Amino acid sequence: MARWRRDGWIVLGAAFVIIMLSIGTLFTLGVFLDPIEKDMGWSRSTIGGVGLLNWFVMGLGGVVAGYLSDRYGTRGVVLVGGVVLGLGLVAASQVRQAWQLYATLGLLVGAGVSAFYVPLTVLAVKWFDDRRGLAAGIVSAGNGFGILVLSPLSRWLINHFEWRMALVLLGDIAWLVVIPSALLLRPATAAVDRSRSAAAERGSPGAQPTMWQVLRTWPIWAIALTHFACCAAHSGPLFHLVSHAIDQGVASMVAATILGASGLSSIAGRLGTGAIADRLGAKRTLIAMLALQAALIPVYLLATTAGSLWALSLVFGLAYGGVMPLYAVITREYFGEAVMGTAYGWVFFISCIGMGLGSFAGGVIHDALGTYRGLFAGSFAVAAMGVVLGLTLRPPRPARLGTA
Repeated sequence: MARWRRDGWIVLGAAFVIIMLSIGTLFTLGVFLDPIEKDMGWSRSTIGGVGLLNWFVMGLGGVVAGYLSDRYGTRGVVLVGGVVLGLGLVAASQVRQAWQLYATLGLLVGAGVSAFYVPLTVLAVKWFDDRRGLAAGIVSAGNGFGILVLSPLSRWLINHFEWRMALVLLGDIAWLVVIPSALLLRPATAAVDRSRSAAAERGSPGAQPTMWQVLRTWPIWAIALTHFACCAAHSGPLFHLVSHAIDQGVASMVAATILGASGLSSIAGRLGTGAIADRLGAKRTLIAMLALQAALIPVYLLATTAGSLWALSLVFGLAYGGVMPLYAVITREYFGEAVMGTAYGWVFFISCIGMGLGSFAGGVIHDALGTYRGLFAGSFAVAAMGVVLGLTLRPPRPARLGTA
């Protein structure tokens, strides 16, 4: 194996581990929802609002992180993010008022995690330009593995040490995992040179669009809004899955493992669709998985037992996991490598607003109606909208982008 390729696999492995820990941490807020509600007396919409802020800050920070990584490299950006993530989790263990939860879990944790997903996905795609779908899928699979591991781990820590100490331990784990892993990251110089040489041989134009030119074209908005609808549709059911299961009479530890099950199957979805997209095309694969996600959401209205929720979560994980790595691949196809970090950062920002709104809306709906049935109905409508938006994507035309 060529040395540059071996180094690429090391970088890809480090990116997987960092994403596993960081994104998995975001989804553990759903596990902390019930114990924080009972201990502090705050409503589910109040706690769910932390998720909205969390994802908003993460998305906005992703734009900045993508820009900085394009210009100054990924390692430094990720190192800073690792320090801030651990600090946010440890500080959250000391909160006494709701605004403090927003400042720590919402602002600090969101800012820390924002330094990871966009820069690491872009870096992986650069290292594996000939297998972009697979590389993006492996990085994205860290999300699912993080949910699989951290959801039951968080519940175990809460059961044995209560929720405050659980947050301290998660913060310590973040520092111990993210910072050493970030030191393994390195620029994709060899891979980039190889890719550019191949592009030159094919006669590809050298001019790259600026970010402002990108924002004036429909494709960036089509990709971003599709990603928004996709995330808004599945974030509510995922964020409130543990609480919904407990409401149905499922034991708290079992409920946490049901969320973990969706994370497990999402790994297969992310890896599988990434490889399929390399063969059949990213857009075709994306539409198929968006349609599957939309079809599955209404089934949550019928799943009321531990067994049915387990089965549904396994299939739903394949669907929502399968779409996630494809947006980076499509962004790369439309806008090229030079501005990919900035362009994908923008797409990711819009999608994070969807993630936050979905989790927040679930809490509001439950507080108003005493049930999550309205959440699942609304999520289905948004998921169907995502399919329609995805269909508006047209084949990329780089020549027009460069002069837009």
